Amino acid sequence: MTIVVDASITLAWLHGDERTDVVEMIFRRIGKTGAVVPAVWPLEVANGLTMAVRRGRTSSALRDRALSDLTAVPINIDDDTNAYAWTATIKLADLHGLTVYDAAYLELAQRRRLPLATLDKALRAAAEKSGVEILPSPGP
Repeated sequence: MTIVVDASITLAWLHGDERTDVVEMIFRRIGKTGAVVPAVWPLEVANGLTMAVRRGRTSSALRDRALSDLTAVPINIDDDTNAYAWTATIKLADLHGLTVYDAAYLELAQRRRLPLATLDKALRAAAEKSGVEILPSPGP
């Protein structure tokens, strides 16, 4: 595993109109070397796509195909996420004012000493304060 990837990057990759060169680069890297996600990631991605269906942004058939396509991407779910939920994760949420869901990505990146790929501004700020490498890297 080379990176922790969050739902914001994943959803940007799945929604063609949000896909940027940087998001593409991250998913090319994941394709080559894999990624790891906290246990909440599948629910967040499924929810994001389901909300897109409800808002008329995509169809349920496209959502289902996108979720099926994700199974071919080498993204592994961390087996230990829940063991840290009520300790390290909640402490990070409190310290940085994050949701517990977002803090789970930060906790995983810290524990595994991996960079964190996110587009979420609050999570990026918390990762920076915590000394976690952030992808995509901030511009000049």
